[in-house]
Amino acid sequence: MWDTFIVTPLTNLLLWIYYTVGHNANAFGLAIILFTILIRLATHPLTRQQIKSAQAMQELQKSKRWQEIQKKYKNDRERLAQEQMKLYQELGVNPFGSCLPTLIQFPIILGLYQAIIRALAATPLELLRLTRSIYPSLDVASIIPLNSRFLWMDLGRPESVQVLGVGVPVLAIIVALTTYIQSKLTMPATQPDDQSAQMGKMMSLYMPLFLFYLAITFPSGLTVYFITSNVVGILQYAAMGRVNWGNLLPALGKRSEK
Repeated sequence: MWDTFIVTPLTNLLLWIYYTVGHNANAFGLAIILFTILIRLATHPLTRQQIKSAQAMQELQKSKRWQEIQKKYKNDRERLAQEQMKLYQELGVNPFGSCLPTLIQFPIILGLYQAIIRALAATPLELLRLTRSIYPSLDVASIIPLNSRFLWMDLGRPESVQVLGVGVPVLAIIVALTTYIQSKLTMPATQPDDQSAQMGKMMSLYMPLFLFYLAITFPSGLTVYFITSNVVGILQYAAMGRVNWGNLLPALGKRSEK
Protein backbone atom coordinates (compact mmCIF):
# COMPACT_ATOMS: atom_id res chain seq x y z
CA MET A 1 0.00 0.00 0.00
CA TRP A 2 2.76 2.43 0.97
CA ASP A 3 4.77 1.65 -2.15
CA THR A 4 1.75 1.72 -4.47
CA PHE A 5 0.16 4.93 -3.24
CA ILE A 6 3.14 6.96 -1.99
CA VAL A 7 6.60 5.92 -3.21
CA THR A 8 5.78 4.87 -6.78
CA PRO A 9 3.64 7.94 -7.63
CA LEU A 10 6.27 10.29 -6.13
CA THR A 11 9.03 8.51 -8.05
CA ASN A 12 7.14 8.83 -11.30
CA LEU A 13 6.28 12.48 -10.65
CA LEU A 14 9.95 13.26 -10.02
CA LEU A 15 11.02 11.39 -13.15
CA TRP A 16 8.33 13.07 -15.24
CA ILE A 17 9.50 16.54 -14.13
CA TYR A 18 13.10 15.46 -14.68
CA TYR A 19 12.22 14.32 -18.19
CA THR A 20 10.26 17.51 -18.90
CA VAL A 21 13.00 19.93 -17.85
CA GLY A 22 15.57 18.21 -20.05
CA HIS A 23 16.99 15.29 -17.98
CA ASN A 24 20.53 16.70 -18.15
CA ALA A 25 22.98 18.37 -15.74
CA ASN A 26 21.20 19.97 -12.75
CA ALA A 27 17.83 18.68 -14.00
CA PHE A 28 17.14 16.37 -11.08
CA GLY A 29 17.79 19.11 -8.52
CA LEU A 30 15.45 21.39 -10.46
CA ALA A 31 12.90 18.57 -10.56
CA ILE A 32 12.99 18.32 -6.75
CA ILE A 33 12.49 22.09 -6.45
CA LEU A 34 9.52 22.08 -8.84
CA PHE A 35 8.12 19.00 -7.10
CA THR A 36 8.29 20.79 -3.74
CA ILE A 37 6.45 23.81 -5.13
CA LEU A 38 3.70 21.52 -6.45
CA ILE A 39 3.38 19.84 -3.04
CA ARG A 40 3.16 23.23 -1.34
CA LEU A 41 0.44 24.36 -3.73
CA ALA A 42 -1.47 21.11 -3.20
CA THR A 43 -1.32 21.52 0.59
CA HIS A 44 -2.18 25.24 0.49
CA PRO A 45 -5.69 24.60 1.92
CA LEU A 46 -4.01 23.07 4.98
CA THR A 47 -1.82 26.15 5.30
CA ARG A 48 -4.88 28.38 5.20
CA GLN A 49 -6.50 26.22 7.88
CA GLN A 50 -3.36 26.57 9.97
CA ILE A 51 -3.63 30.36 9.74
CA LYS A 52 -7.32 30.29 10.69
CA SER A 53 -6.55 28.12 13.71
CA ALA A 54 -3.81 30.48 14.85
CA GLN A 55 -6.10 33.49 14.39
CA ALA A 56 -8.90 31.78 16.33
CA MET A 57 -6.49 31.13 19.19
CA GLN A 58 -5.47 34.79 19.23
CA GLU A 59 -9.08 35.93 19.39
CA LEU A 60 -9.85 33.39 22.08
CA GLN A 61 -7.10 34.57 24.40
CA LYS A 62 -8.48 38.11 24.24
CA SER A 63 -11.98 37.06 25.29
CA LYS A 64 -13.33 37.83 28.76
CA ARG A 65 -14.17 34.17 29.47
CA TRP A 66 -10.62 33.08 28.69
CA GLN A 67 -9.13 35.66 31.02
CA GLU A 68 -11.56 34.68 33.78
CA ILE A 69 -10.55 31.02 33.46
CA GLN A 70 -6.87 31.95 33.55
CA LYS A 71 -7.38 34.00 36.70
CA LYS A 72 -9.70 31.56 38.48
CA TYR A 73 -7.61 28.41 37.95
CA LYS A 74 -4.10 29.86 37.78
CA ASN A 75 -3.00 27.67 40.71
CA ASP A 76 -4.66 24.49 39.45
CA ARG A 77 -3.01 23.35 36.21
CA GLU A 78 -5.19 20.27 35.75
CA ARG A 79 -8.47 22.12 36.20
CA LEU A 80 -7.20 24.96 34.03
CA ALA A 81 -6.47 22.51 31.18
CA GLN A 82 -9.94 20.96 31.56
CA GLU A 83 -11.70 24.31 31.41
CA GLN A 84 -9.62 25.35 28.41
CA MET A 85 -10.57 22.19 26.53
CA LYS A 86 -14.25 22.79 27.32
CA LEU A 87 -13.96 26.29 25.89
CA TYR A 88 -12.16 24.97 22.80
CA GLN A 89 -14.96 22.47 22.16
CA GLU A 90 -17.69 25.01 22.79
CA LEU A 91 -16.22 27.52 20.34
CA GLY A 92 -15.04 24.93 17.81
CA VAL A 93 -11.35 25.86 18.15
CA ASN A 94 -8.69 23.21 17.53
CA PRO A 95 -5.68 24.05 19.76
CA PHE A 96 -3.43 21.78 17.70
CA GLY A 97 -4.68 22.88 14.27
CA SER A 98 -1.53 24.88 13.58
CA CYS A 99 0.58 21.68 13.82
CA LEU A 100 -1.42 19.74 11.22
CA PRO A 101 0.42 20.88 8.05
CA THR A 102 3.76 19.93 9.62
CA LEU A 103 2.49 16.47 10.53
CA ILE A 104 0.99 15.98 7.05
CA GLN A 105 4.42 16.55 5.52
CA PHE A 106 6.07 13.62 7.30
CA PRO A 107 4.67 10.91 4.95
CA ILE A 108 5.67 13.11 2.00
CA ILE A 109 9.19 13.51 3.41
CA LEU A 110 9.57 9.76 3.93
CA GLY A 111 8.09 9.01 0.51
CA LEU A 112 10.32 11.57 -1.20
CA TYR A 113 13.40 10.13 0.51
CA GLN A 114 12.54 6.66 -0.79
CA ALA A 115 11.66 8.07 -4.21
CA ILE A 116 15.05 9.82 -4.48
CA ILE A 117 16.90 6.68 -3.43
CA ARG A 118 14.93 4.62 -5.93
CA ALA A 119 15.36 7.13 -8.75
CA LEU A 120 19.13 7.31 -8.20
CA ALA A 121 19.52 3.56 -8.68
CA ALA A 122 23.21 2.62 -8.60
CA THR A 123 23.24 -1.18 -8.88
CA PRO A 124 21.74 -3.47 -11.56
CA LEU A 125 19.20 -4.78 -9.04
CA GLU A 126 18.13 -1.24 -8.13
CA LEU A 127 17.87 -0.32 -11.81
CA LEU A 128 15.64 -3.33 -12.40
CA ARG A 129 13.41 -2.36 -9.51
CA LEU A 130 13.22 1.20 -10.78
CA THR A 131 12.26 0.22 -14.33
CA ARG A 132 9.50 -2.01 -12.98
CA SER A 133 7.98 0.85 -10.96
CA ILE A 134 8.00 3.43 -13.78
CA TYR A 135 4.67 4.04 -15.47
CA PRO A 136 4.47 3.05 -19.19
CA SER A 137 3.90 6.67 -20.23
CA LEU A 138 7.53 7.53 -19.38
CA ASP A 139 10.36 6.72 -21.78
CA VAL A 140 12.59 4.69 -19.48
CA ALA A 141 15.53 4.41 -21.84
CA SER A 142 15.90 8.18 -22.21
CA ILE A 143 16.03 9.05 -18.50
CA ILE A 144 17.91 6.16 -16.87
CA PRO A 145 20.47 6.40 -15.38
CA LEU A 146 19.75 9.82 -13.90
CA ASN A 147 22.28 12.62 -13.69
CA SER A 148 22.51 13.11 -9.91
CA ARG A 149 24.69 16.22 -10.04
CA PHE A 150 23.20 19.54 -8.95
CA LEU A 151 25.48 22.54 -8.54
CA TRP A 152 28.32 21.22 -6.30
CA MET A 153 26.28 18.31 -4.90
CA ASP A 154 25.64 14.68 -5.59
CA LEU A 155 21.95 14.45 -4.74
CA GLY A 156 22.32 10.79 -3.83
CA ARG A 157 24.75 11.55 -0.99
CA PRO A 158 24.80 13.82 2.09
CA GLU A 159 26.24 17.25 1.24
CA SER A 160 29.30 18.92 2.73
CA VAL A 161 31.80 21.55 1.63
CA GLN A 162 35.48 21.27 2.47
CA VAL A 163 36.64 24.29 4.48
CA LEU A 164 40.27 24.13 5.65
CA GLY A 165 40.15 20.38 5.34
CA VAL A 166 36.95 20.03 7.35
CA GLY A 167 33.62 19.00 5.85
CA VAL A 168 30.97 21.64 6.61
CA PRO A 169 27.30 20.67 6.01
CA VAL A 170 26.32 23.98 4.43
CA LEU A 171 22.87 22.90 3.27
CA ALA A 172 22.07 21.29 6.62
CA ILE A 173 22.85 24.59 8.34
CA ILE A 174 20.61 26.41 5.85
CA VAL A 175 17.86 23.86 6.54
CA ALA A 176 18.04 24.52 10.30
CA LEU A 177 18.09 28.31 9.81
CA THR A 178 15.20 28.44 7.34
CA THR A 179 13.15 26.06 9.51
CA TYR A 180 13.71 28.25 12.56
CA ILE A 181 12.95 31.44 10.62
CA GLN A 182 9.77 29.96 9.17
CA SER A 183 8.53 28.78 12.58
CA LYS A 184 9.18 32.21 14.09
CA LEU A 185 7.67 34.23 11.24
CA THR A 186 4.52 32.13 11.09
CA MET A 187 3.91 31.97 14.84
CA PRO A 188 1.13 34.23 16.17
CA ALA A 189 2.33 37.44 17.80
CA THR A 190 1.00 36.37 21.19
CA GLN A 191 -0.03 32.95 22.36
CA PRO A 192 -2.12 31.78 25.33
CA ASP A 193 -0.25 30.26 28.22
CA ASP A 194 -1.51 26.72 27.66
CA GLN A 195 -0.48 23.40 26.14
CA SER A 196 -0.75 24.60 22.53
CA ALA A 197 1.54 27.55 23.28
CA GLN A 198 4.13 25.27 24.84
CA MET A 199 3.91 22.90 21.88
CA GLY A 200 4.46 25.78 19.45
CA LYS A 201 7.56 26.89 21.33
CA MET A 202 8.94 23.36 21.47
CA MET A 203 8.33 22.83 17.75
CA SER A 204 10.21 26.04 16.88
CA LEU A 205 13.25 24.71 18.77
CA TYR A 206 13.20 20.98 18.09
CA MET A 207 12.15 20.93 14.42
CA PRO A 208 15.27 22.82 13.18
CA LEU A 209 17.48 20.38 15.11
CA PHE A 210 15.56 17.35 13.85
CA LEU A 211 15.69 18.46 10.21
CA PHE A 212 19.38 19.34 10.62
CA TYR A 213 20.00 15.75 11.68
CA LEU A 214 18.06 14.42 8.69
CA ALA A 215 19.95 16.76 6.36
CA ILE A 216 23.40 15.54 7.46
CA THR A 217 22.28 11.90 7.41
CA PHE A 218 20.17 11.49 4.27
CA PRO A 219 20.90 12.32 0.60
CA SER A 220 21.20 16.01 -0.23
CA GLY A 221 18.22 15.70 -2.57
CA LEU A 222 16.05 15.61 0.56
CA THR A 223 17.88 18.69 1.86
CA VAL A 224 16.98 20.58 -1.32
CA TYR A 225 13.36 19.66 -0.61
CA PHE A 226 13.55 20.99 2.97
CA ILE A 227 15.03 24.34 1.96
CA THR A 228 12.63 24.86 -0.93
CA SER A 229 9.66 23.93 1.25
CA ASN A 230 10.70 26.40 3.96
CA VAL A 231 11.25 29.28 1.53
CA VAL A 232 7.97 28.65 -0.30
CA GLY A 233 6.17 28.39 3.05
CA ILE A 234 7.47 31.79 4.13
CA LEU A 235 6.41 33.29 0.79
CA GLN A 236 2.93 31.78 1.18
CA TYR A 237 2.47 33.38 4.57
CA ALA A 238 3.87 36.69 3.31
CA ALA A 239 1.43 36.67 0.37
CA MET A 240 -1.45 36.22 2.83
CA GLY A 241 -0.12 39.01 5.06
CA ARG A 242 0.53 36.63 7.95
CA VAL A 243 4.28 36.94 8.42
CA ASN A 244 4.98 38.15 11.95
CA TRP A 245 8.34 39.90 11.82
CA GLY A 246 8.03 40.81 15.51
CA ASN A 247 8.76 37.22 16.55
CA LEU A 248 12.02 37.16 14.62
CA LEU A 249 12.97 40.79 15.29
CA PRO A 250 11.59 41.76 18.73
CA ALA A 251 12.64 45.39 18.32
CA LEU A 252 10.52 45.63 15.17
CA GLY A 253 7.56 44.08 16.95
CA LYS A 254 7.79 46.57 19.85
CA ARG A 255 8.02 49.48 17.40
CA SER A 256 4.85 48.32 15.57
CA GLU A 257 2.94 48.19 18.87
CA LYS A 258 3.65 51.86 19.66
